[in-house]
Parts: sequence; structure tokens; C-alpha cells
Amino acid sequence: MTKFIRRLQKIGSSILVSLPKEWVDANKLAKSTEVEIETNENTISITVNKTERPSKEVVISYPLPQDENIVADITGAYLLGYDIIRIKGKTSIPVEDREKIRNSMRRLVGMEIVEEDSSNINVQFLLDATTLNPDKILKRISSIALGMFNDISLALISDDKSNLQTLPNRDDEVDRQYFLLVRLIRSTMVDKRLATTFHLENIDVLDYRIAANILETACDTLVEIANTISNTHLSKNDLRKIYDLTKDIESIHQKSIDAFIGHNRRLAIDAISHHRKFQRKISDIRSSIEEKNQLPIDLVDLIYMFEKVSRSWADISDLVKPIYN
Repeated sequence: MTKFIRRLQKIGSSILVSLPKEWVDANKLAKSTEVEIETNENTISITVNKTERPSKEVVISYPLPQDENIVADITGAYLLGYDIIRIKGKTSIPVEDREKIRNSMRRLVGMEIVEEDSSNINVQFLLDATTLNPDKILKRISSIALGMFNDISLALISDDKSNLQTLPNRDDEVDRQYFLLVRLIRSTMVDKRLATTFHLENIDVLDYRIAANILETACDTLVEIANTISNTHLSKNDLRKIYDLTKDIESIHQKSIDAFIGHNRRLAIDAISHHRKFQRKISDIRSSIEEKNQLPIDLVDLIYMFEKVSRSWADISDLVKPIYN
């Protein structure tokens, strides 16, 4: 990014500023050419008025250098916002790697193989970014996470724990939505018109990335909890204690997400207050456990993991900006 300093001039009742000649020439602008002007609180940006954003392409040469991974390279290009990824081979691409490429498409929302021959594979992002919405994607991740938590909570007091087997697949869907959101918010940083469409400032983009990462990490922890419960030898009485302890976590999650998306500081403070109450419950249970001679390891592990999940959701509330007079 090149910076220029310009002095404002007044002609008649208008305030004018000259554009850098290098930028004008590079974009082939002339008198009467239309440009797009976007204003924010203390900034202004001028964009060449193109009806469509040019597709971003990247070429991945095959075979890859040693220690490189074709799936990681495709995922990285997807997260960087590339619309077209061309995999060009000097020789035929082995069947094993073709399957890896095909399987990776299932993890990347909107990405499809559009052309393929023995030594070339072209994949393309087929969704229109302007039709997507960061709020809706974050709510989708939140909804899946809450469903995972509720099934875990019911499994603590139920003999039927079969629903816990579905959590890894639901966590995979969270990863898909997380990748899509990361791609989208990264794209807003290089396409100001997209940022305007979503009403996102740079600080909002950062907060969405953090919130999505917190939710994705919490879902990984929920899968760990499900595995522990499925294989635990804890008594029903111990599991009931954990259920009674954690049943209020759901409200922390809901308040945090609603506060973040709605920029509601009061709701965020309420979620943080609920989390503090939960922490006090955790402290009381730990004290009672320490009084016993034998500590059930599974019980301690479960309490720790549930505490980790509640902390994650409360962290989302901390992203809501304070209100200053």
C-alpha cells in the first residue's frame, strides 16, 4: 500500500483533492470516469467502479515440494479467498492424491471440482460472497455447538448415550462453517465493497475471527467430553452432580452470542455474571472433592472440560465493546 499526502483545495463551494497520477494511470482513468466513493467515520476510500470483482486464481504445481501437503495447500488457498485453484501436474496425478483432493472439497463450503484430466484438476468457489452473511454463519456455528452441548447434558442423566456418537460429524460441520467464515471475513479486508455490504469495520473483522475460533475450539472440547462420558465408569450419582453443575451453562452461551451479534453490552455483562456464578459452583465442588481421600479422575476431568467450555463462551461476551460516555 502506497501513501500520498494531499492538500485540500476549495473551488467555489466545493472542497477538492487531487488523485495520485500513478494510481490514475494504473487504473486507466480519465475525465468523466466514474469511481466508487465509500466514507466511514474518519476515512474515505475511492474504488474503480467495476461491476464485478475479478476472480482470484492460484496455481499449485504438482508434484509438491517435500513435506508439503496438497490438502493443506488447497485449504490455505480457500481461506485466503482464492476463487479458482488450479492444480497443474508435470505428470499424472496419482489416484491416492486425487481422492485426497476430492475429500477436501467436502470440508470447504462452496468449493467444487469443475475440470479434471489426468494431470490437471481445477476447483472453483461457486458461491457469491455478497449473498453470504457473517452473522448467519456465526449463528449456524453457535446453533450446532448448543445442540452438541444439550445432547451431552442429557447423556449425563440418561442410560441412552447413542447421540454422543454423532458429535464428531457435527464438529466436522462446525469446521466447514468456520472455514467459510474465515474466508469471508478475510475477503472483506481486501474488498472494501464487501466490508460495506456487511457493515464491518476492521475491528469487527478481527472480533468475528476471534469469536468463530472460540466456538470452534469449544466444539472440539465438547467432542472430548462426549468421548469421556461414553467411556466413563463414574456412578450415576456423580454424573447427576455434573449435570446439576452444568445445566446453567446453556444460558451463558445464548446470552454471549446474542450480545456479540447484537452489540448488546448489557447482555454481555449478564453472561459474564452467569459465568462468575458458575465458577463459584466449580470452586465449591472442588473443595468438596478435595475433602475426600480418593479423587475420581473422570470426575475431575469432566469438571475441568465443562469449565473450559463455559470460559470459552464467556470470552465471546468480552468481545462486546464497552459503552463510553
